[in-house]
Amino acid sequence: MSNNLRYIGIIPARYASSRFPGKPLAMIGGKMMIERVWNQVSKVLDKVLVATDDQRIVDAVKGFGGNVVMTSVNHRSGTDRCREAYEKAGDGEDVIINIQGDEPFIQEQQLQAIMSCFDDPTTQIATLVRPFDENRPIQELIDPNTPKVVLDKNHNALYFSRSVIPYVRKAEETDWPKRTAYYTHVGMYAYRAKVLAEITNLEQSQLELAESLEQLRWLGNGYKIKAGITDCATIGIDTPADIVNAEKLLSQNK
Repeated sequence: MSNNLRYIGIIPARYASSRFPGKPLAMIGGKMMIERVWNQVSKVLDKVLVATDDQRIVDAVKGFGGNVVMTSVNHRSGTDRCREAYEKAGDGEDVIINIQGDEPFIQEQQLQAIMSCFDDPTTQIATLVRPFDENRPIQELIDPNTPKVVLDKNHNALYFSRSVIPYVRKAEETDWPKRTAYYTHVGMYAYRAKVLAEITNLEQSQLELAESLEQLRWLGNGYKIKAGITDCATIGIDTPADIVNAEKLLSQNK
């Protein structure tokens, strides 16, 4: 990475979750999930904040020596929470990286990949995508919980969708990954500070509401999203059942 920008990592962490209340405090291999995320991000970034709306998470983060800031309970998204945390506790950093609080196995290479997107001085927003392995079951690609993205030749996102894009004419669906490249979206974002302030003031768009993907609001308003490409596979924690898979991965990596 050749740029001289200053970065801050912000980890939004809500206590309330319909599928997994208290998720950030869930234990994985003897450590809270939020602590594992914090530790991974701190390997790369000098300044890392947890942004939460719950005193229990504040106390937990302070307990393991992390930096935390209390934010409003009314935010629509992690992006909005990141803006408030940056305005309260940032120090004029150039780029804010929004790290999912339920990705305890985030890799250093992933953070470096998203940071390297800003080697291009025109980059406004960056995210990560993963090439889909054509040998994986097609159902993994079809899954609407796995957003897909189409890129232009400069690795800027053209569109994100829960549907499989692009559509391949005159081919069986099971053969599509052998006919063209597919990318799945990894939910990490980075924004220049000025752009973060702008996009959090935008009204929700019809496309965003239809697909339930906030990045469509930004694309629809003319912002460009640069994609960093990663081959790292991680496990996100959405339900208590996912803890079992996380424990298995942890034991394999010992």
